Amino acid sequence: MAKLFGQAATMTVRLVYLGIAARLLSPNDFGLVAMVTVVTGFFDLFTSAGLSLATVQRSEVTRQQISQLFWVNILVGSLLALLCVVCAPFIAQFYRDPRLFWIMVALAPGFLLAASGVQHSALLQRDLRYPALSVIDAVSQFGGACVGVGMAWTGYGYWALVAGLMATSALYTVGCWFATGWLPGRPRLGVDIWPMVCFGGTVTLNGIVVYVGYNLEKVILGRFWGPDVLGVYTRAVQLIGLPVNTINATVGGVFFSALSRLQDDPTRFRSFFLKGYTLITAVTVPTTLFCALFADEIVRLVLGPGWAQAVPIFRLMTPTILVLGIINPLFWVLASVGLQKRSLYVGLVLAPLVVVACLLGLPYGPNGVALSYSTVMVLWLFPHVAWCLHGTPVSVRDLARAVAGPFVAGAVAAACAFLLLQGIGEGLSPLLRLAIGGATMALVHGWILLFVAGYRSLYASVIADLGRPAGAEA
Repeated sequence: MAKLFGQAATMTVRLVYLGIAARLLSPNDFGLVAMVTVVTGFFDLFTSAGLSLATVQRSEVTRQQISQLFWVNILVGSLLALLCVVCAPFIAQFYRDPRLFWIMVALAPGFLLAASGVQHSALLQRDLRYPALSVIDAVSQFGGACVGVGMAWTGYGYWALVAGLMATSALYTVGCWFATGWLPGRPRLGVDIWPMVCFGGTVTLNGIVVYVGYNLEKVILGRFWGPDVLGVYTRAVQLIGLPVNTINATVGGVFFSALSRLQDDPTRFRSFFLKGYTLITAVTVPTTLFCALFADEIVRLVLGPGWAQAVPIFRLMTPTILVLGIINPLFWVLASVGLQKRSLYVGLVLAPLVVVACLLGLPYGPNGVALSYSTVMVLWLFPHVAWCLHGTPVSVRDLARAVAGPFVAGAVAAACAFLLLQGIGEGLSPLLRLAIGGATMALVHGWILLFVAGYRSLYASVIADLGRPAGAEA
């Protein structure tokens, strides 16, 4: 529950920051930074090298092993910072904008900052100290937002976004060091960390494949359509993805920690995952349908009237976000039972499909890319689920049963909200339309799940289990 409230606070901070920054900065500012962060985001996959998950996944790990992994992370972070500087002129030349050189250079120290907190964050997650992690995340996001808004207000333009990113990273690392109170020992020879490095390497490789597949469209949009179009596209994608990403962040770490400890008990493993998954979809489905239904009102209210071009992108990307909300939790199943290589193979098939689809939509601009992206993700949904769950304690039929109730309830709730607002008309303000539509959907969706489908006892059990994730099956 602590993580739930923490993530709610974090999402609120991000949403407010996004709205304020969108009013103080131009799409060009966001596009310039996005051109760089899509590259640094790729580099960032190597910062942890999957070693944070390796620390959490292992049933037993010594402090000397963690210290050794800390120094591996530091080495990797230092190399990435140097690589960022080396690549800066090539990125500026690729996008044909010299301003990108200094943005890349300014973001380079962030890799070392992030690397120095990887194992401290993993220790907090391994010890199930989610209240501490939630506070650290919320405080770091708030601090970064304050820096970004302050600099944007005083006219620093895109540098405000750069400074906000750096401040968030620094505050998060400092918070993790302070919360753990752990100081790494000096590196030593002979410490057995190779199995953990192999695990982390596979996770990292999988992350690389998925990242390229899910983010290459930003590179090609920036290259062929320019920073203004990319700025609009990335704000729309960030806004539509924020609720689902927050939900996954809320339960993902808890799921992975708990499922890793239940991997030798298939019955309890299956029960815990399905109960949690049902709760995730009960939030993900209506949230995504709400975003699709009220895209115009959400964009106008959050980003402002100057971002009307983001509305069709926002709406066209909702199927992609819904599919990601369904398939992302399956990674925790695979990783917790040691099948992370399968996740890599799935990514190796999905990434080229997404890249080809986005290239086909590129001539039609950001709307064409968004439509192509969503089309291929919807078509890929069933093969992805079947492949991921094959041979695990969870079956496709189990998953279908888990999502059936939330899907039906969400669809009925969305239809009721739509019909109600159609009857009221267009005279209401965006805020009032969102309030009425959201309240209607929440009431109808909740009533169907809790009183018609009878999910009350299930959700009570899920909440109890999330409070003690490694505990007995409810």
